[in-house]
Amino acid sequence: MHVNGKVALVTGAAQGIGRAFTEALLHKGAKVALVDCNLEAGLKCKAALDEQFDPQKTLFVQCDVADQEQLRGLLPTPQQPVYCATKHGVVGFTRSVAVASILMNSGVRMNVMCPSFVNTPILKSVEKEENMGRYIDYIDHLKDLIKYYGILDPSIIASGLITLIEDDALNGAVMKITTSKGIHFQDYDPTPQTVKAQ
Repeated sequence: MHVNGKVALVTGAAQGIGRAFTEALLHKGAKVALVDCNLEAGLKCKAALDEQFDPQKTLFVQCDVADQEQLRGLLPTPQQPVYCATKHGVVGFTRSVAVASILMNSGVRMNVMCPSFVNTPILKSVEKEENMGRYIDYIDHLKDLIKYYGILDPSIIASGLITLIEDDALNGAVMKITTSKGIHFQDYDPTPQTVKAQ
């Protein structure tokens, strides 16, 4: 599916990964609804984008959808074991729904993106005790992980998004994005449904 002429809704659009997604979609010719709970950041983002793109291409909507951007993805994280478990659950859910869409011949594709650490405001927030709770004691371990794995620029995450949207062959794909390997996909053994779909 090509992005040109389509309409997208991006949560957390005022900054970080959401902002990078918004810009990538606009560059590809989409119209974008910018959804963010931060009114000030959202209005600044809309104004900046209006200088670069036709103002009719964007709409800002203040809304809290509790979007907590990817942070640690599939890394084992003693700081937030439940968060880590939910990320693994999202991968399994996405792959299962993708197979269901094949069986139902729905034409809907489901993919998941698993970036490593990304240079966003939320990454900087991990040093605050109110964000880490009792796991603040593990902050040095987390800093070691960040130093080891490096920090990605949101623009590479946006490039991955465009790939997932425009490559119609991708369904049930698990895209991983790291500083060492860039954009790459997790390999899984094929299932009878995915073999049949090919």
